Amino acid sequence: MRLPGSRRGRRLFAGSVLVAFGAVSAVVQFVDQMFPALLSRPGLVTAGSVALCLAWGLARARPQVAVRQEFGRPGMTVVVEEGDLFDQPGHLVVGFTDTFDTLVDDGVVINDDSVQGQLLARRFDGDARRLDAELDAALAGVTAVARESARDKPRGKRDRYPIGTVAVLGSRPRLVFAVAYSRMGNDCVASSGVQDLWQGLDRLWDAVHRHAQLERVTMPLAGAGLARLHDLDEDSLLRLILLSFVVHSWERAVCRELRVVIRPGELGRIDLAEAGAFLASLASGARRHV
Repeated sequence: MRLPGSRRGRRLFAGSVLVAFGAVSAVVQFVDQMFPALLSRPGLVTAGSVALCLAWGLARARPQVAVRQEFGRPGMTVVVEEGDLFDQPGHLVVGFTDTFDTLVDDGVVINDDSVQGQLLARRFDGDARRLDAELDAALAGVTAVARESARDKPRGKRDRYPIGTVAVLGSRPRLVFAVAYSRMGNDCVASSGVQDLWQGLDRLWDAVHRHAQLERVTMPLAGAGLARLHDLDEDSLLRLILLSFVVHSWERAVCRELRVVIRPGELGRIDLAEAGAFLASLASGARRHV
């Protein structure tokens, strides 16, 4: 028997087993009073009752791996699922810092296991020069708000762009929306806050509206990785992303389908049943809004 891996799953398993045990005990007592001959082998009855309770607990605690919500007005679909972000078709959202650093060679500036590090490896075949060239072209019309000195920031890039800046890379149907929602410290430690993330999402949906032509967009659980957004847990981050997307979609269409793809290691810290209920409430609110 394999127990649920997350703390929430283990609590649900234990609670479900206790509830099932109470129900089975009541049934056994009733049958014992009404039909005592049926319970002539108490050892077998006990073993069967325990097995039934454990099976019920496992069934109840089995984690969801996806939720899906259809919105009638505006016509769109939102999916939250476990998977590999870079196996998904369509456009991709990747979080960056305000310096749009890309250096992964020493593992100090950008961690090669991060979403951004995986972008370089899997969408740009490890070619940092090509990624930097596309970033430079996309940011050519954006004015940097500051420039760090080589003494203060010896590693990586030194131009700082406004939080919420979105660099659109590649070409349809596989654009990359590189959105800056965290700040890169001169010590190469990224940090972010709720306001930064909300502002980044706000500018992101505007960019998706302009460039994605309503096509499917996939994104990670923004803020859950090395951006170090400690103000919110994973459930709250997910709800923030979903709320931002739906509210913007009420104003004007962003895309027909948004997929938030959760890394397997993060799924145990997210209650997908609650996420599904939250999406359903947003869909109900969307109907009232329209």
